[in-house]
Amino acid sequence: MGNVISNYETLFIVNPDIGDEGINSAIAKFTDLISANGTVTEKAEWGRKRLAYPIQDFEEGYYVLINFSSEPQFPIELGRIFNITDTILRSIIVKK
Repeated sequence: MGNVISNYETLFIVNPDIGDEGINSAIAKFTDLISANGTVTEKAEWGRKRLAYPIQDFEEGYYVLINFSSEPQFPIELGRIFNITDTILRSIIVKK
């Protein structure tokens, strides 16, 4: 039986204090990581938005939504990398 490819959606919030260059670098890092392990089907930068509640004393964050398809084990690794990346305030990955 071949590898199963599923569709996922991830939303992550980048620390806005790292500046535009840092934000673009973080977005590129995760877009490239997802592309290397799957297929990006849609990417939307929602930009700076006020957070519903402060996270690590931040009142706003830079939101990015990426839809992708990959094998089921990749989102687990992606979540781990989000968690150890200091510039990511929050992230969620959902199977569609």
